[in-house]
Amino acid sequence: MATRPRPSPLSLLLLLVNLAPQVGSLTAGAVVQRHQQTAVPALLPSRCRAAEPRMQRGGGPSYSPRPPVKRDSSGSGRGYNAPPPVKDTTPINDKIPHDVMRVLVDVGGGTDELLGVMSKREALAAAAERELDLVLIANKAEPVVCKIVSYDKYRFALEKKKKDQQKAAARGKSELKELKLSYKIGDHDYEVRKKQGIKFLQSGDKVKFSMLFRGREVTHADVGRDIMVRLAEELEEFGVLDATPKVMGTTMIMMISPRPRTVTTKSAPPKPDAPKPDAPKPDASKQ
Repeated sequence: MATRPRPSPLSLLLLLVNLAPQVGSLTAGAVVQRHQQTAVPALLPSRCRAAEPRMQRGGGPSYSPRPPVKRDSSGSGRGYNAPPPVKDTTPINDKIPHDVMRVLVDVGGGTDELLGVMSKREALAAAAERELDLVLIANKAEPVVCKIVSYDKYRFALEKKKKDQQKAAARGKSELKELKLSYKIGDHDYEVRKKQGIKFLQSGDKVKFSMLFRGREVTHADVGRDIMVRLAEELEEFGVLDATPKVMGTTMIMMISPRPRTVTTKSAPPKPDAPKPDAPKPDASKQ
C-alpha cells in the first residue's frame, strides 16, 4: 500500500495563512506565532530542543527534583567538608580592651625597641605617627604588652612560625617504610634495597622488609630467611633487628628500627697546671 507524502511545514504555513481571513478570531499573526511554537522546534536537532516535562497522573507536568546541594558548616554550598575559615581575633588599635600598656615598636631586623608604659591614647598616637598598627601580643602580662607594627607583617610572621613548628614536628615523627624482596632477588636489586634501607634508617624511619611467596614458592622459605638474615647483619650498623624473620600466611616479614642517635658533647680541654713558685735562693751574704 502506497503511503502519502508528508506535507512540509512550509506548505502548512502557507495554507494556514491563506485560510486565516476565513477564520473568526484566529488572525494571521496568531497562526504564524503558533506555527513558530510548534513547527520550528520540530525542525531543530534533539540536542537543541528544550527538555519537555514528563506528564504525571492527572494531566499536569511532573518535574524531577533537583539534587540537594551539599553545604558546609557555614551554610555555603562551596567547599564541602572543608574546615571553616579561622576567624582572626587578635585585638588591634581601638579594639584593644586595656587603658594602660607596655609598648614595643618594630625597628626591623627582628628586633624591637621599648617605648615604655603609656596609656592607650598615647600608644595609638605613636602608632598613627609611624603609620602602623597597635597589636596586642601579650594579654596575660601586667601591664599588657602591645607592639607597633604592620599588622600584615605581624600575621605573616605568625603563620610562618606556625608552619616551621609543624614541619619540625613532622620531622620528629618516625614513619614505617616498606621494602619488598624476593627469594630470587639478584645482586643488583639486593644492593638497591639495601641502600634504600640505609637511607630510611638514617632518616629515623622504621623499615619493614617483606617477601611474598606464591603457591609452592613457600617451600623456599629457608632461602628467603637466609636473605633477610644476611640483610639484617649488613644493616646492623644503622638499625636494630626487632625480631627474627617470620612467615605470616604467605608473606615473610622482618622489622628493623633505627638506632638511637647519640649526642656527643665536646669535653673542655684540661687546664694547664699552675706554675710552682720558685724555691727561695740562699742568701750569699749570710755564708
